[in-house]
Amino acid sequence: MLPERILAAAVSRGLTIACAESVTGGDVVSALIAVPGASDAVAGSAVTYTIAAKQRVLGVPAELMERYGVVSEEVALEMARRALALFAADVAVATTGVAGPASHGGRRAGTVCVGSVGPSGEHAVTVTHEGDRAAVREAAVGDALGMLLLALGETAD
Repeated sequence: MLPERILAAAVSRGLTIACAESVTGGDVVSALIAVPGASDAVAGSAVTYTIAAKQRVLGVPAELMERYGVVSEEVALEMARRALALFAADVAVATTGVAGPASHGGRRAGTVCVGSVGPSGEHAVTVTHEGDRAAVREAAVGDALGMLLLALGETAD
């Protein structure tokens, strides 16, 4: 499974992982810590669901969110950068998006932005998923785990 691969890759390289989650509400780190030995690689996670939490907990600048929108690759990347610093980690992933059913900030339901920072550089992606809130959030977790593999320099099979 993906969480096991991520943790094995991180541990083998001596790297630690941090998460900053909005749309996924902690499900990314939950998938990681469900694996025995996760504490060898998982440094920490922050669920920053509101704009105010993104500002207060992570320090994401209000200007960035106003300029690009809270659901944007730019904000996802900044969340990842801030999580990396907050938890003194080597690799970080962040999620932001609209689970639905209504649109938010001009982005339609199902839009998810994921950012990652790590040894392979900085990466961001925007994807759109169909389905109800649960389906969008579950798909977003998969997106984030895939981005963690990328951040670690691994490829998804």
